[in-house]
Amino acid sequence: MSLPTKVKIVEVSPRDGLQNEKEFIPTSVKIELINRLSAAGFPNIEAVSFVSPKWVPQMADGADVMAGIQRRPGTIYSALTPNLKGFDAALAAGMDEVVIFGAASEAFSQKNINCSIAESIARFEPVAQAAKSAGLRLRASISCSLGCPYQGEVPIGAVVDVARRMLALGCDEIDVADTIGVGTAARVEQVMRAVTEVVEPSRVAGHFHDTYGQSLANILAAMQAGISIFHASVAGLGGCPYAKGATGNVATEDVLYMLRGLDIDTGIDLDAVVDIGQWISSHIGHKSSSRAGNALAARKAA
Repeated sequence: MSLPTKVKIVEVSPRDGLQNEKEFIPTSVKIELINRLSAAGFPNIEAVSFVSPKWVPQMADGADVMAGIQRRPGTIYSALTPNLKGFDAALAAGMDEVVIFGAASEAFSQKNINCSIAESIARFEPVAQAAKSAGLRLRASISCSLGCPYQGEVPIGAVVDVARRMLALGCDEIDVADTIGVGTAARVEQVMRAVTEVVEPSRVAGHFHDTYGQSLANILAAMQAGISIFHASVAGLGGCPYAKGATGNVATEDVLYMLRGLDIDTGIDLDAVVDIGQWISSHIGHKSSSRAGNALAARKAA
């Protein structure tokens, strides 16, 4: 299959990228990060999550962040909402999209939320119904779609089954997520082809972690399977809690550099994203893990 001419990038650094940072990041920095990303042209920004501050203290200021940003017309601002309490907070904050999540791995589901996959998805039914009633977009993320830290290999049929269940809840978009970054191109293509037999390819996204350095190859494989939505995190922000010392999300700068080389349109300003990556890295006190970002920044400084 030929590659898409246009790709949608969902920027996840404000939520998935920052949530693992141990030092609390000032609300003003989070607001500026989202404003800069909006200005750079991202069509969809995963901005905050409305979860218990006890579990994710970094995300406790979600309402303040959303109250402080400058919204760019046409940009979708998303929030992770694990339950109705989170959904109500998302609605009050004026979110455009709410995100629910389930695992394709039974072992992961039991270990993390102490219930089966089927039970976890049933818990989201009231959130899904509330989102639809309120006219919000509903997105679902399927974690451990390409491997699990507890059970190892995850059957493709299990990923397809969760995708089917999420579709039945009314999800507008479904993310196939490689939570621990173990996926390789051949497996990614197989999984994406299987999922797109039950979900329209235009509604499926790839969310790849770069633990083993395979993310760009995996994005290319997913595009060959008809996928044209990908998640990325500026500066590669976001650790992987199941692989010690591993990098997290694929770096947005690296994805944009590859797509530019393939002449695939994203509508995003790569130069602006490089600057954002360097800026946020300086604020959180560790170097950007984006190879393209660091190289382009060095060239600019020379």
